[in-house]
Amino acid sequence: MKLIGLDVGTRRIGVAIADSSIRIAVPNTTVTVNNGLEFTEIARIARANNTLWFVIGMPRSNEGRLTEQSNYVKKFAKSLASAVPGAKIRFQDESLTSVEAENRLKSRKKMYKREEIDAEAASIILQDFIENIPVTSQDGNDTNVAPNSGPRSKDYVEKVKKRRKDKPGTEKKSSLLKTLVIVFGIIVVLGGIGALAVFNWYNSALKPIYEGVDCTGLEEDKRCDFVEFSVSEGDTLSLIGDHLEASDLIRNSFVFQVYMRSHDMDSKIKMGDYRFRRTMSVEEIGKQLIEGAKNNNVFSFTILPGETIRDIKKKLIDEVGYSEEVVNAAFAKDYRGTNDKIDQLLATVPATNEFGAEPLEGFLFGDTYEFYKSDSVEKIIVTALNAFWEVVEGNDLIKRYEQHGLTLYQGVTMASIIQKEAKTLDQPTVAQVFYSRLSQNIQLGSDVTLQYALDLVDPKRETYKDNGEALELDNPYNTRKSLGLTPGPICNPGVSALLAVANPTDTSYMYFLTGDDGVMYYSYTEAEHNQNIIDHCRNLCNVQL
Repeated sequence: MKLIGLDVGTRRIGVAIADSSIRIAVPNTTVTVNNGLEFTEIARIARANNTLWFVIGMPRSNEGRLTEQSNYVKKFAKSLASAVPGAKIRFQDESLTSVEAENRLKSRKKMYKREEIDAEAASIILQDFIENIPVTSQDGNDTNVAPNSGPRSKDYVEKVKKRRKDKPGTEKKSSLLKTLVIVFGIIVVLGGIGALAVFNWYNSALKPIYEGVDCTGLEEDKRCDFVEFSVSEGDTLSLIGDHLEASDLIRNSFVFQVYMRSHDMDSKIKMGDYRFRRTMSVEEIGKQLIEGAKNNNVFSFTILPGETIRDIKKKLIDEVGYSEEVVNAAFAKDYRGTNDKIDQLLATVPATNEFGAEPLEGFLFGDTYEFYKSDSVEKIIVTALNAFWEVVEGNDLIKRYEQHGLTLYQGVTMASIIQKEAKTLDQPTVAQVFYSRLSQNIQLGSDVTLQYALDLVDPKRETYKDNGEALELDNPYNTRKSLGLTPGPICNPGVSALLAVANPTDTSYMYFLTGDDGVMYYSYTEAEHNQNIIDHCRNLCNVQL
């Protein structure tokens, strides 16, 4: 069973992962505190690891008393329980954990990021919790993390320490005895099964954790997920092998070490942050470790909030190197039936757009992704669609949009317009303006929708050469003339725009504009709006559409 450790701060949250059977906590990532979105990300991490168990560090003073930060952590835990239904939360007392984490990082490498300290601190908290959990019950059954289990009492720990002090050398003798037993056992096994069996065992241990998995296909397969892995300055081959095995990236640490040494690769490992798949063999992982963290077979691809499918296609062709024919063919496909997530995401999306817009416009989530160069364009599209669904599901957007009378498709459409019109802080108020205009059957009057309409019918502006002609364009994407929302999204909206549609401000403005100074100005009447144009928008309001 997986456990997630959290080091909760007011700006960042360190995250660590452990398997209760392996009992080794590994730093995972850092989540930024962002108006509640941090709980969405933590919920995503929990789903990815198929767990509802959380261990949260509970700060205490040097005297062991609760502090203001302790109260903050309690409130955080309560919000986490609401965000992750069924969450099982345990607290682990901690003090000066960040200091210890920083000291550990300093001992391993010269340069490190602040975020690494948070993740390391989370691993310390989680490791402390794991080490104080009984491994077996009295009847010998594996208990791992039982619902009522938790840290052992201080009295118990002190008794254990005292017994160890009373018997000096016990640990060394025990360790030596274990080593002798292991060596003797190996000799017996080798003598019993013969060289052929050893050879077969060795070669089997070189294989991937998951064999025969096609990670270039469209179907989402958790076995293809990337696993973050770090090699720090001073890490030994043995330590790297142990961490790889603990992360379930290789089958056997000893075999990994033998392979690396026998191929003269043990001294060539480069420190850095890596991303491995559990479908990679020891040979593939070893090769990447000596090539360095930047893998020539892997590329990063970024989709920015506000970009259109047209923008994304161009980047895939110009920056990544896919052919125009391959890219166009991939975007022309219907991705319904790929998996349940995408089916739910595209349930209200028309199969085609009669006005020439891309069918998937608006539904490729803006983020930075990593792919192998052998991955297809379809794989990139499916990954971005799955990521979009995670945001929709994690924020319950279908239900929240329905409360405003919108389908998911209509909500994404409004969010895409808001994404182009406003900065993050203004987006909820712009959403309110749009809702008010829709309810009163008034055109949205958005220039960004008109620009999109022009890009569809006259991308080079050869026909519509001035704003006067453009404003008369007879096209449903021209909300200066057409009532209601556009027939579909005009770009891929970010999380803040999607949430703005779900939670508009409680105001009653009817107009807005962005001034030449970049500030958003709102008004209740057309006269006030026209005055704002005169006062604040002499240049920007006259830009060629």
